[in-house]
Amino acid sequence: MPGFLDKERTIAGPGFNRWLVPPAALAIHLCIGMAYGFSVFWLPLSKALQTAGTGAVTCSADMSFFAELFATGCDWRIASLGWMYTLFFVFLGCSAAIWGGWLERVGPRKVGVISALCWCGGMILSALGIYLHQFWIMVLGSGVIGGIGLGLGYISPVSTLIKWFPDKRGMATGMAIMGFGGGAMIGSPLAVELMKFFSTPTDVGVAQTFLVMGLVYMAFMLAGALGYRVPPTGWTPSGWTAPAAATSNAMITRRHVHVKKVWGIPQFWLIWLVLCMNVSAGIGVIGMSSPMLQEVFGGALIGLQKPFSQLTKEELAAIAAVAGGFTALLSLFNIGGRFVWASLSDKLGRKMTYVVFFVLGGLLYASIPSSASAGNQLLFVAAFCLILSMYGGGFATVPAYLADLFGTQFVGAIHGRLLTAWATAGILGPVVVNYMREYQLGLGLPRDQVYNQTMYILVGMLLIGLVANLLVRPIADKHFMSDEELATEKRLAHEKATASAAGLTARSTGGAVKTIGPAWVALAWAAVMIPLAWGTYKTLLSATKFFH
Repeated sequence: MPGFLDKERTIAGPGFNRWLVPPAALAIHLCIGMAYGFSVFWLPLSKALQTAGTGAVTCSADMSFFAELFATGCDWRIASLGWMYTLFFVFLGCSAAIWGGWLERVGPRKVGVISALCWCGGMILSALGIYLHQFWIMVLGSGVIGGIGLGLGYISPVSTLIKWFPDKRGMATGMAIMGFGGGAMIGSPLAVELMKFFSTPTDVGVAQTFLVMGLVYMAFMLAGALGYRVPPTGWTPSGWTAPAAATSNAMITRRHVHVKKVWGIPQFWLIWLVLCMNVSAGIGVIGMSSPMLQEVFGGALIGLQKPFSQLTKEELAAIAAVAGGFTALLSLFNIGGRFVWASLSDKLGRKMTYVVFFVLGGLLYASIPSSASAGNQLLFVAAFCLILSMYGGGFATVPAYLADLFGTQFVGAIHGRLLTAWATAGILGPVVVNYMREYQLGLGLPRDQVYNQTMYILVGMLLIGLVANLLVRPIADKHFMSDEELATEKRLAHEKATASAAGLTARSTGGAVKTIGPAWVALAWAAVMIPLAWGTYKTLLSATKFFH
C-alpha cells in the first residue's frame, strides 16, 4: 500500500479537473515568492537592540561577517542582512539542481510538503534567532534551510503542469511562476502590517511577524502540495491530439532526454547562457531602478529644477517616495510579464520569444541614456516597465523551452539544473552594475550620467544571449533515451499505465466516476486570487505615488 505522499497516491482519477493544479502551484509559489520581499525586515532588524533600550549600537564596520554571526551585543548591519538574498538564490539553484531528479521519481506532493517544512520551518527558526539575537540562527533558518525549501518549491509544479497542459505549456508554467513574482506583493505589505501590530516601544515586532507568517505560509503551502495531482500515463486533454510528426515543430520533441546527460549536451548550455544573460541584465536593472530614477531626474520628480546633489533632506524624502511608487509599478510588470509572455510563447514559439526579449530589450536598454538626458520621464519609465516584463517572462518561458527540446519525462530535474544560471546571474548582474556605478563616480561623472555605460554593458549581455539563442537547434538523436530506457525510468518513477492506485479501474468496470464540479475549481482559484488581488491593490496604491 503506497504511503500518502507517494506518487502512486497522487495519480488523478477520472473526472479530475486539470484546472485545479495551477492554483495548487500558485499557493506554493506565492509563499516562497516572499524571498523577494525580505528587505522590509532589514531596517527594523538593524535597530532591534537600540529600540529595546539596551544602549547597543550597530556592529562596527571593521567587524568581520563571521564575528557578526555570533555577536549579541550590537545591531546587525543592513549590508550583512542583505547577504540573505545571496543565500536564497544560491541555495535555490543548488537544491533544485541536486534534487530535481529525485522530484521526478517521488512526485510533486512529497516535494511540496518538504518544501513547506523547509521554507516555513526556516522562518520559525529565524524567529527564534531574532528573539535570541543570534544572526547565525537566522542565516541557518531562512538562508540555508529556507533556501533549500525555496528551490524545491520552485521546481515542484513544473513537470506536472507541463504534463497536464501539453496544449498550453507556456501558459501553464507562466501561471505558476507568476506566483513567485507576486509573492512579495502579498508578503511585503502583510509583513509591514504585522510588524505594526506587534511592535511596541521596546520591540520592533519582527520575531512575532516571522512566526505568524511561517504558520500562515505553512497552511497555504501544505494545501497546495496536497492539491497536486499527476495525470495517468498516456493522458491527453479531451479533444486534443498531438500534431502529426510530419507537421509538428522540429523544435518540439516527442522523445525524452535523461537528466544525467544534459551536462554534455550543447543545447543545455546555450539555454543556460540565454537564461543567465537575461536574468543578469534584469537583476541589474531591479537593483538600480530606484536610485537611478532619483539620481537621473532629481528634483524634476517633484516639479523642481534642481539636480539630485542640491536637494534638501525633505526633498530627498519626497523623491524617495516617488521612487518607491516606481518600484511598485515595476513589480506589477514583472508579475504580469510572467503570464503574458509565457502564454504568447505558445503562439510565437519559445525561440522566437527569446529573440524578442533580446532584440527589443537591447533597444530599450540602449534608449535609456537618451531618454534620461532628454529628461523624458515617460519614455524612461516605459522602457523599464517593458524590460521588467521580459525579465519575468524569461523565467516563465524557460520551463516550456526545456520541455520542447528535452521532452517531459525529466523536465523538472533539467529545469532544476538550469537554475544554476539564476544563481550565477544573482552574483554577476549586481556586481557589474554596482562596480560600474562606483567606477563612474570615481571618475567624477555627474550622478545623472553614471549609468550610461552600464546600460551599454547590459546591451552587450543581451547580445550574448541572443547569439546563444540563435544557435539552439533540435537535439541529436543520440542523446534521447531508447524505449527500453524510458520504460525503466517510468517504472522507477512509479508511473503505472493502469493507475489502479488512483481508482482508475472504475472506468473499465463500470463503477461510478466522480467528476469535480466548477464550484470546487472556483473555490481553489479564489483561495489564491483573493490574496493576490489584495497584494496587487496595495502595490497599486504605492504605484500611485509615482504618478502624483
